[in-house]
Amino acid sequence: MTRSRMLLGAGLVLVVLLAGLGFVLADGIAYLREDPAACANCHVMQATYDGWLASNHAARATCSDCHSPESFFAKYANKASNGFWHTLAFTTGNYDEPITIRPESLEITESRCLGCHSDLEISATSSHPGRETLTCELCHRTVGHP
Repeated sequence: MTRSRMLLGAGLVLVVLLAGLGFVLADGIAYLREDPAACANCHVMQATYDGWLASNHAARATCSDCHSPESFFAKYANKASNGFWHTLAFTTGNYDEPITIRPESLEITESRCLGCHSDLEISATSSHPGRETLTCELCHRTVGHP
């Protein structure tokens, strides 16, 4: 084994150990559960969490119910992706305040809204003057966490 390969291997081991340590110190396991309090671990989420507690959705839905896909594998892949991007953003301080939802996350949330509210006669692709599509979030931005 060459010296450069050994250094690369050692570097990878160090990165994995540091990531694991960060996961443990940040109580990363909490994000794999369904407790919405885990979402308030970052100070930027406290107002969102408090708003959810005061909303009518608190008795009916957790963060994952609205922000994660329904299937097991897609749900945990989404949680891992969001965990990575949230950690990067909050560690570097590179995020909007108030925080904004990424387009792919909004698509999941829209799907979950329509899943629970399938009795509504509106769909995410309904026409609306001046808009290409009509989304739940367009009119109900503060539902779930005002």
